[in-house]
Amino acid sequence: MKNIVNSIIKIFKQLKIKDILKSLRVRFFIVVAITGLLSCVFMHKIILASYEDRAVSVKSTEVQTQLKILANHLIVYNYLQDPSSDVINAELDMLANLYDGRVMVINDDLKVVKDTYSISQGKTIISEEVVKCLKTGSKGTMSSYDQGNGYIELITPIIETQLIEEQDVSEKGDSSEVVRGVLLTSVSTDTIATTLEILDRRATTIEILIVMVIIAYAAIVSYALYKPFDRITAAINDIKEGYTDKPIVGPNYLETEQIIKAFNALLRRMKVLDDSRQEFVSNVSHELKTPITSVKILADSLLAQEDVPNEVYREFMKDIGHEIDREDKIINDLLALVRMDKTSAGLVITEVDVVDLTEGVLKRMRPIARKHNVELVLDSKRAITAEIDEVKISLVIMNLVENAIKYNKKNGFVRVELDADHQYFYMDVIDSGVGIPEQALDHIYERFYRVDKSRSREIGGTGLGLAIARNAVLMHRGSIDVKSTLGEGTTFTIKIPLFNSGKKQ
Repeated sequence: MKNIVNSIIKIFKQLKIKDILKSLRVRFFIVVAITGLLSCVFMHKIILASYEDRAVSVKSTEVQTQLKILANHLIVYNYLQDPSSDVINAELDMLANLYDGRVMVINDDLKVVKDTYSISQGKTIISEEVVKCLKTGSKGTMSSYDQGNGYIELITPIIETQLIEEQDVSEKGDSSEVVRGVLLTSVSTDTIATTLEILDRRATTIEILIVMVIIAYAAIVSYALYKPFDRITAAINDIKEGYTDKPIVGPNYLETEQIIKAFNALLRRMKVLDDSRQEFVSNVSHELKTPITSVKILADSLLAQEDVPNEVYREFMKDIGHEIDREDKIINDLLALVRMDKTSAGLVITEVDVVDLTEGVLKRMRPIARKHNVELVLDSKRAITAEIDEVKISLVIMNLVENAIKYNKKNGFVRVELDADHQYFYMDVIDSGVGIPEQALDHIYERFYRVDKSRSREIGGTGLGLAIARNAVLMHRGSIDVKSTLGEGTTFTIKIPLFNSGKKQ
């Protein structure tokens, strides 16, 4: 318990006053405490109101029974005509004193024959309830509770035709009954009020104890329920500070499991990105260093020789120029990739004839195809117009077709097929080349990844072409897929929307 209190105090110290209500633990504590308090107050009111209603009902029934017996005695002793009977007067006074009330005997002329308070005796009383009771007899029997003034008022008919002996009560009126008068009685409810005050004090004491228990319970439960979140926060802080990079393991709560799974997935993604970044930096360093190293070796070789023949000199300079071109291509591809990675780069969207665009790219690629003895074919199923970035899509087609040519077989083919529906246009780049091993298909879009490194260097590849193509396609909210059979060929399929919602001119 001490640990819980200390933990709560620590939380409140860490939080600013304005931030206290932002705490989920504090909100849970407040909700539970208020719910318990309101429940106690509600039950308090219900119990007291139920007791009051029940007590008034019991007292009304009890007094009404006594009054019916008294009404029978009034008839037996002919009290309405001769109110001098000491027995009846004693009964009236005893009843009034017993219930701390007032009894008035009213005859059928609405005249007060007897008033235990001796205030209205001999006077005429006109009351709607009294008149109704004189007319309806037993059906006019009634009682009403005046909570504000603290009394119960009862009206009881004095009936001559019914013989009601002591301890007998007539509950049902009869059409032949003759009403001779009415008993109008007021009974004090001070005893009920006193009992209510006692109950109220006891209930309040019990409520205070219950509220204290509820508050303690709310504190314990809020501490217990949200302790796993504290452990998760501590684990995340350890990762943030660099103390560990292990996945978080937490209790088997559905909510915490979801948070932990999401964070661990994010952690894995960050680790992959970090590893990819380190690998990228390493690859960039290696790729940029290799041509420079070659240039240096060639230059040193020239300098080490005296009287170098012009033919050798020209051959060395040709190799140096080749390495410089290779360096330039790597740098240009890196710059293109960086520009695509920037979200601010955006797209320059225009309405483009995709068939004409593809024909233009293939026209520029045909000299390379002829050099490698590869047939280059365009097959368009229909005319296609799309809202695209012409430069970036040209780069996509050029990279895919160039790869298909360079990694093809002698006398092979590269076929570009175009088609479209009402939402997308599709481009298939199909070749009869060497194919891609299945285990390499998941890595071909990684920067500087090469399936056959020796052949890639031989034909001048940088390992960035497919990464550039994929980024350009994704910027158009499209997709690129590949299918390949080793030794038979490869097919790249591109799907790009015909219409671009974020069109820029």
